[in-house]
Amino acid sequence: MAERHMSVANARWQIRAERPADYDIVETEGIFDVRNPLLLTPNAPGANRRFVVLDAGIPRHHAAALERYFECHGIRAQILRLPAGEQNKNLQTYLTIQRALDAFPFHRRDEPIIVVGGGVLCDVAGFAASCFRRGVPHIRIPTTLMAYVDAAVGVKTGFNFDEHKNRIGSFTPPLRVLLDRQFLDSLPRRHILNGVCEILKLAIIKDAALFARLEAHGAGCIASRFQDTQSRLVLNQAIDGMLAELAPNLFEDELARAVDFGHTLSYGLEHIRSDLLHGEAVLLDMVISTFIARRRHLLPEADATRILHLFDTLGIVPQTVHLDIERMWQSLHERTEHRNGLQRVPLPASVGQCVFVNDITRDEIEMAVRSVMNHPVRAILESPPERRSA
Repeated sequence: MAERHMSVANARWQIRAERPADYDIVETEGIFDVRNPLLLTPNAPGANRRFVVLDAGIPRHHAAALERYFECHGIRAQILRLPAGEQNKNLQTYLTIQRALDAFPFHRRDEPIIVVGGGVLCDVAGFAASCFRRGVPHIRIPTTLMAYVDAAVGVKTGFNFDEHKNRIGSFTPPLRVLLDRQFLDSLPRRHILNGVCEILKLAIIKDAALFARLEAHGAGCIASRFQDTQSRLVLNQAIDGMLAELAPNLFEDELARAVDFGHTLSYGLEHIRSDLLHGEAVLLDMVISTFIARRRHLLPEADATRILHLFDTLGIVPQTVHLDIERMWQSLHERTEHRNGLQRVPLPASVGQCVFVNDITRDEIEMAVRSVMNHPVRAILESPPERRSA
């Protein structure tokens, strides 16, 4: 809405608008089964083209099924295969997508871009879609556990730039997100555990019931690659928790976010280590944050024990060799700027609850790192808590 204000001096127009965000997240099976209509646009006759960004590492049978799907429905598909991985989350990948889009004519509104891949491709291709012709719709089909419960369901897009993670990006709602657990069945165990770390994040800071479910069934979910009945309940509960945090604050007007647990110190570690996955860096951050919370007497000993024992139960081992005090301290400074001048670091206060602090010191980080290098559980349980103001 625009309003014109008259005065003796110059005219002034004031624009008021709300940023729309309206999209569906749909759990489905057999997404590339020709009987599944979710990739079609039935209300747009003649919408028979699709530009597809496809993870080059996706198993051959999935790629073949995708091609058969479009062929069966008479859709001309331009498939751009791109390598995944954090090292490809960059300007070059973004430009590769833009050049391919520019060479493939398609309708701006009713022939959506389809992104089939993990978090990196969802982020970069989503940003490319938000920029091409000032915005074209896109559909996300996550193929990793990390993307399934985190990257694909929100509205963040972007890529890394000039040694900074996610420095260039936008808030871009997808047209829809299609969740199919079949893709998780072919993931290596390391990538399953990578995604489990994001589920743990939610369980620790906001959902004690999810935490208990992981204690009881998490190991089985991992063993089945999230294909059994309990796995479906865990995934849906994790997405419920994520969306409960994201939906009221989709564009991050409020910068104190519980879902930033594990995402403060980890940025500096992940971006400099090509051999450290996102969830693995988040895990290190969660361990250090748990220790700081315990030392501050914010987190009861019993809860600290449960948190760290759950890591052990699930077979998740923090790669403490990657801990770097200076990088983590620098990352805290960078996140403080990102959060408008305050640290706003979520620390666990119990299983399922968190508090925000703004005064973490370098000495605290150093003390935590030195204590967890050899055995994080013993370090937390045997170190006497020290009272500090939050």
